[in-house]
Amino acid sequence: MQRKVLWIMAACLLAAPFGLRLLIRAISPRPANLGVTNGRLAPCSALPNCVSTEALDDRHAIAPLTFDGDPAYAFARLKSTVTAQSGAKSITTQDDYLHFEFTTPLMGFIDDVEFRLDAEGRVIHFRSASRLGRSDLGTNRKRMETIRRAFGASEPSRHGPPC
Repeated sequence: MQRKVLWIMAACLLAAPFGLRLLIRAISPRPANLGVTNGRLAPCSALPNCVSTEALDDRHAIAPLTFDGDPAYAFARLKSTVTAQSGAKSITTQDDYLHFEFTTPLMGFIDDVEFRLDAEGRVIHFRSASRLGRSDLGTNRKRMETIRRAFGASEPSRHGPPC
């Protein structure tokens, strides 16, 4: 009998993280304000768990990605760069808009990361926001700076797609 109880306790301990991940997913549905509205990404809430290139306040503001050459090629490079990041899952792909979900490995928290191509301005705007919690301990800003470095490192020496 005691052995059976130990097995049941061990099974519960092993299953707990999966149950917690399911609970987190259930209480954090995809926000309805994602996407581009009037040519802009949604603004960050007042909470400190979001960064955006279109934010006007210092707490949330971050510089956009810049590129030279063909905008479509730059956006395709960005998609490849983001897809290669740990925890990234592509949700929406359009010619001028990308939406990814990033899931944290341990607890399964989900962050929404969006990109908007401004071909004329030769920049890519983005927004990265946590679905749950007040603070993200700087995770969204760090993630976007990692993507910025990787995107810059993947830039070809010539402009436009390879022949």
